[in-house]
Amino acid sequence: MDETRPWLVVGLGNPGKEYARNRHNVGFMVAELLAGRINASFAKHRRAVARVAEGRLGLGGPKLILAEPMTYMNLSGAPVASLSQFYKVPPEQIVAVHDELDIPYGQLRVKCGGGEGGHNGLRSMSKSLGTKDYVRVRFGVGRPPGRQDPADFVLSDFSATERKELDFLVDRAADAVESVITRGVEPTQNAYHGG
Repeated sequence: MDETRPWLVVGLGNPGKEYARNRHNVGFMVAELLAGRINASFAKHRRAVARVAEGRLGLGGPKLILAEPMTYMNLSGAPVASLSQFYKVPPEQIVAVHDELDIPYGQLRVKCGGGEGGHNGLRSMSKSLGTKDYVRVRFGVGRPPGRQDPADFVLSDFSATERKELDFLVDRAADAVESVITRGVEPTQNAYHGG
């Protein structure tokens, strides 16, 4: 890990107000909360099709580049690769925050590398970066009820019951991202995989 290089935290989601509260946009929610924590605001990047917020994690802490690709989810990779080149961020210092169907609602899983589990945003990132060796903070959204199509499910808003806990869970996911950056993947897994 290179202490002199910034960390690139990518919230995966879809641009546009109609998607803002969708399950698929939980990555954006976490990125926006982190931007608030470091007193940074998002602005259009001059090279990449993304909105970016920059700041430091704590006093004299590592530099943080928060990004929201402004392509649709399945094309997220190109903006991420552009930002990675622009800021000279190695793949192991890229953190993707995304929704995960295979994890029960509200649970977090952190891992480095591995498969994409059918997630189009991750598939696009792996292809554009030429590697799967970046960190993922996976936010469980659970499986759709009954026979609902998973694609429709992730593009729908969180339920009223889920929304009661959502702010707390997004806050916890932001804590997990900070933990990855300050403590590393393994200590973060130990701390956050309990529930």
